[in-house]
Amino acid sequence: MKVLFIGGTGTISAAISRRVLELGWDLYLLNRGNRNGNFSGGLRDEKDAHGRGNLVEITCDINAESEAETASKLSGVLGEGGQFDAAADFIAFAPPQVERDYRLLGGIAKQYLFISSASAYQKPLSSCFVTESTPLANPYWEYSRNKIACEDFLVAKYRESGFPVTIVRPSHTYDERSVPLGVHGKKGSWQVIKRMLDGKPVIIHGDGESLWTMTANSDFAAAFTGLLGNMHAIGEAVQITSEETVTWNQVYAAVARALGVPLRAVHISSEFLSAIGPYDFTGGLIGDKANSVVFDNAKLRRLVPGFTASVRFDQGVRKTVNYILAHRECQIEDPEFDAWCDRVIAAREKALEELRARP
Repeated sequence: MKVLFIGGTGTISAAISRRVLELGWDLYLLNRGNRNGNFSGGLRDEKDAHGRGNLVEITCDINAESEAETASKLSGVLGEGGQFDAAADFIAFAPPQVERDYRLLGGIAKQYLFISSASAYQKPLSSCFVTESTPLANPYWEYSRNKIACEDFLVAKYRESGFPVTIVRPSHTYDERSVPLGVHGKKGSWQVIKRMLDGKPVIIHGDGESLWTMTANSDFAAAFTGLLGNMHAIGEAVQITSEETVTWNQVYAAVARALGVPLRAVHISSEFLSAIGPYDFTGGLIGDKANSVVFDNAKLRRLVPGFTASVRFDQGVRKTVNYILAHRECQIEDPEFDAWCDRVIAAREKALEELRARP
């Protein structure tokens, strides 16, 4: 198998890249090359004694270079008349990017996988039970609307000309570098972890009882590679998630247990968090995480027989917490978000005191 990944080093895609090489397939990574070194030993330039596949790095900023330059680089590694068995773009977020991919890859990829998002499903949901047939509509988040528009373009090309697209919809997927949480600042989740370690209260949106699903990137990679080169996946949309359902209270409690500290939770409504600013919680909460979801992956299991997500959240997040505590570069402090949390929690306590004091 010859597989092209545009990107290939992110939260989701890094695990898939490793998995592709473990399967002995040839991986072509097209990216700027800034993070490829992070794989140190996980990705190899040549097949080794364990049968890992070839890694070919194509240094390219696909969003900055001309299509002619990118096409030249692709033809250079493929050779005349060559094709990729599958190509996936992990950094396509808006229609112009998938339109470019269609022009570049239409003749050289036997399958094109677009990474959409489960946040594209209708908000508010008419049912918490989510399948691939759940309508797509999200008035709260431009990110999700752009993903829907990308899907619309690709499905039209499949219908018009047989463009071999497979649409993949991830939900909340995490790796070893970042703890998945609902309310955090622009610099990631470390500041929430630090607040827990310092004995400070942390904010949970809503009452913390809405249902959610967390997926380890290793589980996602196992399912995703089952779709690569899969003739039954052409023209299909497939969601890839764990089927373990947790509440947000359980999520934060699992993180606190992994840290070995008590959880001091403060519950604040998603609407209030969205309204006060300066952080944009309208899309991330009201348009996504504040909604209860229960994913049905029957379609995925049909396309990838034998697949089962094997990483339970409390076990997976413990590994993530241990990794972050052991790697200083993952501990990115965010004093502005920390101060914001203190102000929001203090305002809540003041309001409670005033209301309690009234006869």
